Amino acid sequence: VVYLIMPDRFSNGDTSNDSIATLKDKLKRKDQYGRHGGDIQGIINHLDYFNDLGVTTLWLTPALENDQPHASYHGYAITDYYKVDPRHGSNELYKQMVEKAHQKGLKVIMDMVFNHCGSEHWWMNDLPSKDWINQWPEYTNCNFRAATLSDPYASEYDKKRMSKGWFVKTMPDLNQDNPFVAKYLTQNSIWWVEYADLDGIRTDTHPYSEKAFTASWAKEVITEYPNFNIVGEVWMNDTPLCAYWQKDALNKDGFNSNLPTVMDFPLMFTLQKVFNEEQSWDKGAARLYDHLSKDFLYPNPNNILIFADNHDESRFFTKNDSIEKYKMTMAFLLTTRGIPQIYYGTEILMKGMKSEGDGKLRLDFPGGWADDKRNAFTAEGRTKKENEAWNYLQTILKYRKGSDVLTSGKLKQFVPEDNIYVYFRYNSSKTVMVILNINKSEKTLKTNRFIEATKGFTKGHDIITGNDFDIQNEITLSPNSATILELIP
Repeated sequence: VVYLIMPDRFSNGDTSNDSIATLKDKLKRKDQYGRHGGDIQGIINHLDYFNDLGVTTLWLTPALENDQPHASYHGYAITDYYKVDPRHGSNELYKQMVEKAHQKGLKVIMDMVFNHCGSEHWWMNDLPSKDWINQWPEYTNCNFRAATLSDPYASEYDKKRMSKGWFVKTMPDLNQDNPFVAKYLTQNSIWWVEYADLDGIRTDTHPYSEKAFTASWAKEVITEYPNFNIVGEVWMNDTPLCAYWQKDALNKDGFNSNLPTVMDFPLMFTLQKVFNEEQSWDKGAARLYDHLSKDFLYPNPNNILIFADNHDESRFFTKNDSIEKYKMTMAFLLTTRGIPQIYYGTEILMKGMKSEGDGKLRLDFPGGWADDKRNAFTAEGRTKKENEAWNYLQTILKYRKGSDVLTSGKLKQFVPEDNIYVYFRYNSSKTVMVILNINKSEKTLKTNRFIEATKGFTKGHDIITGNDFDIQNEITLSPNSATILELIP
């Protein structure tokens, strides 16, 4: 289970590096686009918190130098690919963070950016070659149409705009068709894996780089580290468009990305709708069933990243302001197929709307700064509602951590009836039954139609409440609830 952190907004463990004289963007904690002071030391200070919660992997948004004059806090406008931003710490401290995380049984994913660099990158003053970046007669923006790269009818112009247009004016588009750029980025990746002893890579805006480069890069990294994993940000709203980018997809054009893991953005968009609409044959619970029914398009659906929100989208709890909806969503994410990702603060119901600015999605974690009014890293510093959410998430995370049936077991789902979604995770030694009652009223679920999955079992142990259910005839379900049962003979 991946825990996504934006270092500048998580915890300030070293106030001495909040502003650096030689770097342009200074500390402005009251500005949503300013530097707030969070750093690598702050993450190190809370490694026990991650263990206590039950996550297993940390994904940091880029911590490399971003010497941009404004809004440099997010890390995606890199100005030195070999240097941790001094406001976050140092290369050595980053390496120490990984070492300490490993000692705690945690893995670390590094966020890498190949499509673009920051406009203040040192090489922009004297490019190694004119075609080091993608040059146009006049500024040309990317068309943000990644579908053109798999579209059998796409024009060459649209594909060029997609791959070679600039993301924004402050992020020059790197030209990976230049073999020296391609080699530079590939060597840089391998250097960081080796230097910091990384466990995985997340690539930003994966389809925006040249396809041939990303395929070659992924193959080189995996060849060097066969047990390594890479997840690419393939931000598409349709399953076929996402599946195209996973390694060994049966693409008609013959393209093989060599990318082991893609991000299930279509599931995120689905989850935003499921709990906020009246049921029908194709809405509510049916959306979850229909979404998973398309998994035949993925070469490996168990190796895709699933999430309810992230640092670029409105926080889930903002759109689903209900502890019941939160619980159903977390129960689903942690028991269905795929690799779950939790965005920092989700465990304490943090809110933030994208329409109010990206900085609002990336608020400071309460208690990460010495002068904060409360410390949400502790139960005493959380509200009653926050503790209810935190404890619920922790219970499932701890169960999942010791349950290979949820991490690698097979999945069997049943067509939802009466807006109740039932599915099973199972292997040769264990079966788990998950029931989502997406109704505002109590429901009685007759269990006879699930006999192919429940045969040989008489009871189900509720991992949340500790109660045992008789599953042979019917189960009474609370309104808007998730029930996770480990089946017992």
